[in-house]
Amino acid sequence: MSSSSTSSRTIDSVPSRFNAPLPSSNPSASRPTTEHKPRPYHPNLRPLPSPHRPHCPAKDRLRLWVPVSPSARTSHPSSPDRISETALNRILEVIGASWADSTKELYGTGLLVFHFHCDLNDISEHERCPVSHTALLAFLSSCAGAYSGSTISNYAAGIRAWHLLHGHPWTVDQNELKLTLQGASRLAPRSSKRPKRPPMTINDIKTIRTFLNLDDPGDIAIYACMVIVFYSVARLGEFTVTAMSKFDPAKHVTRQNVAFLTNQNGLPVIKIALPSTKCAPGGEDVQCAPQKDCVSDPEAALRRHFHINPAPSSAHLFAWRHPKSGLRPLSRTHFISRITSIAKRCGLADLKGHSLRIGGTLFYLLKGIPFDVVKVMGRWAGEAFVLYLRHHALVLAPFLQANQPLLENFNRIAMPPVR
Repeated sequence: MSSSSTSSRTIDSVPSRFNAPLPSSNPSASRPTTEHKPRPYHPNLRPLPSPHRPHCPAKDRLRLWVPVSPSARTSHPSSPDRISETALNRILEVIGASWADSTKELYGTGLLVFHFHCDLNDISEHERCPVSHTALLAFLSSCAGAYSGSTISNYAAGIRAWHLLHGHPWTVDQNELKLTLQGASRLAPRSSKRPKRPPMTINDIKTIRTFLNLDDPGDIAIYACMVIVFYSVARLGEFTVTAMSKFDPAKHVTRQNVAFLTNQNGLPVIKIALPSTKCAPGGEDVQCAPQKDCVSDPEAALRRHFHINPAPSSAHLFAWRHPKSGLRPLSRTHFISRITSIAKRCGLADLKGHSLRIGGTLFYLLKGIPFDVVKVMGRWAGEAFVLYLRHHALVLAPFLQANQPLLENFNRIAMPPVR
């Protein structure tokens, strides 16, 4: 075979390797202004009209709010290195895909507040990007005392992401930024700090179960979701949807993602493959074991849910049959509303979605499961588990009092070292 024919075939095959259609799992990337009608601005947070900042959903602001200053990626029209508009748009789409939609919504909110601040203080478009470190610190300092430290940190992260996405330099001094954010956190108003979520206990689950009708399609879906999240030490948002219209089988857990397995020791395990999570966009697995002879047995609850709510394998894992609209995915709002109403009726603590994750952590620690094993079950990386225990020390410690060795081990791991 001649080298010319081989070269020809290689060259002919090259185009198919590039510019492949991007996954349609994020339709907002290509049709940001037509998929969802943006909400009106809050009356006290309405920016000045600008052709550079169209009114769009919060998660699309990072991409659609374009800085006036020319990007380092663009070049003069006569330059031989000029990049096409199509290529530039593809860069924005690919970089934008690195953030979850929820993160882009947070960053989009930060951008809105930043530009509103700039409008109030007559800061020109060219001074907003690239932003000087003095201008950024002035904005963040103006927010101190009115917002929580985490909110102000998200605002700073959103402005930085906006710069990076559009190819502009980020010249802010990191030491000054760190000190400013630390100061803002200390100055946060009490009203901005949420109370620590109490852990949900097995007794809480049993109490809630008595108020649920496990023959009702909606109630059994909620109950099955509750015990699966609890025993998997998972996040409620990983098993529910933010809105029924937002269900996407490429991102949300479906029935085909569940497997009832047996481990190497012959013990049953429920394995659930999450297609995508905030910390692992490529997906990750969670597991839990059946709790035989226990009313909160996750396997029994899940199988009962499947029996009462038959659905195709591509349906949401906790899809349930509404009497009027048919099959619908379980939303976080519906779950929280039902659980909260029951908790109030029977005098339980103010249980929220995160109560399940902290409750599952407590459950396994009290059973004597090693801290390292619980860390793996909860999918905490690095020192994140230590920080998590430290953050929830006040709500966990009272439950550990009866087991002095466990409490001492907990204090050794969770309490910060003496300086």
